[in-house]
Parts: sequence; structure tokens; C-alpha cells
Amino acid sequence: MRLAVAALIAAAIIAQLSKSVATAAELGRDVTTTVVNFFSFFTILSNTAAAAVLVWAALWFFTRGRHAEAEPPALAMSLACVTTYMVITGIVYNVLLRTIELPQGSAPIPWSNETLHLIAPLFLLADLFFGPLRRALPWRAVWGIVVFPLAWTAYTLLRGPFVTNPVSGDPFWYPYPFLNPHGPGGWGSVVFWVIAISATFLAVATLVVWWGRRVGLERELDHESGDDLESEWEEAREAQND
Repeated sequence: MRLAVAALIAAAIIAQLSKSVATAAELGRDVTTTVVNFFSFFTILSNTAAAAVLVWAALWFFTRGRHAEAEPPALAMSLACVTTYMVITGIVYNVLLRTIELPQGSAPIPWSNETLHLIAPLFLLADLFFGPLRRALPWRAVWGIVVFPLAWTAYTLLRGPFVTNPVSGDPFWYPYPFLNPHGPGGWGSVVFWVIAISATFLAVATLVVWWGRRVGLERELDHESGDDLESEWEEAREAQND
């Protein structure tokens, strides 16, 4: 299922990118700016990362995971990151953006849009609860998870004033209206939404790490109990032989 969803995500990204580039070329817009803008959407970055990590997780499970006790630390951290990012993508889009046209260069392809904003986030959420061999990460992993969203926010706000919108011609470009200081509410609105969404990131990251710790520690305790029973059985057998 991880491989299948990764392939679906890749197909959705390629389909939407192809349409955006074709529209830009047809209308004489700057294609390079269109492509860079496309990959400046958090949705696209989070889905791209999710597809890569899902492939990694599937291949690891097929090659080594069947005989492992838990995921490698790097894979566990990567899954925690993309799960958080995808859940936030689903929440923000479906709560704030579903009825708003985003500046992605062309009209969204319906099946691609639903894959990136609904199907894939729901799968990552399900994978969190039912995926095999979850590792218990330390609580400090929460801070590692939120580094990328903060870096992306800084990149977006710093880049925005220097990009001419290839669709409208405005001397600025922001991927989401809540990050656009030229919109209603100005910078005050931007600061509010940055704080609100950052708090949501922390909450979701905490949930992801908490669940991984819960199932990971339970499995470790079960394994230790099994080892203790096996040791007691070996001792009893040796005592009987003596």
C-alpha cells in the first residue's frame, strides 16, 4: 500500500505540473518562475517528501524489516516528519483553502487535487496508526519535525516580494493567501496565521511522536517479557537435566 500510494502521489504531482507548465507556455508566461512557484507550495513539497519516504519504508520492510524489531531511527524520524506535514496539509487545505483558487498557474486537476490534499494525508494518518514496527522516538524529535515548516515559512516570506506573479502581474507572489501581507489584514493577519499554524504543527508533531512512543515502547516491553520467559524456560530445563 505504501508503494501504491507513493506512485499515486507521484502521478498526481506530475499531472498537475505538466498542466501548469503547458498553460504557462501557451499563454507566454515565464515557465521557469511557474516551475519554481509550483515547488514552493508546501503541499507539493510535503507530498514529494511523503512519496520518497513511503518508497523507502516499503523497500526497507521488504528487504530487512521482516526480521527487524523496529524501524531504523532515520526512517522513523522521516516518517514522523512527513506524516506531520501531510496531516497539516490536509487540515489547512480542507479547513481554509478548499473554496479558494490558489496561484499555481492553471486550474487544478480534480483527481490530482484530491490525491494531494485528501487521499494522501488520510493514508499517512492511517499509516501512523497501523504501519508496522514503529520506533519510539525521543520527545526532542518534535522540535526536529517543525524545523522544515519554519524554514519554508521564512523562505516564502523572504522570496515573495521579489517574485512577479506570472498570472496576475503583481510584483509579489505568495502560495497561500494567509501568507500574503498585501491581503486583508496585512502583516497582522500573516503573523496570526503563522502562529496559529505553528501551534497546529506542534500539536500534530506531538501526537505523532506520542503514538510512536506508545506502540514502540509496548512492543519493546513485550519483546523483553518474551526474552525473560525464554530465559526462565532455559533455566528450568537446565535444572531438570541436572
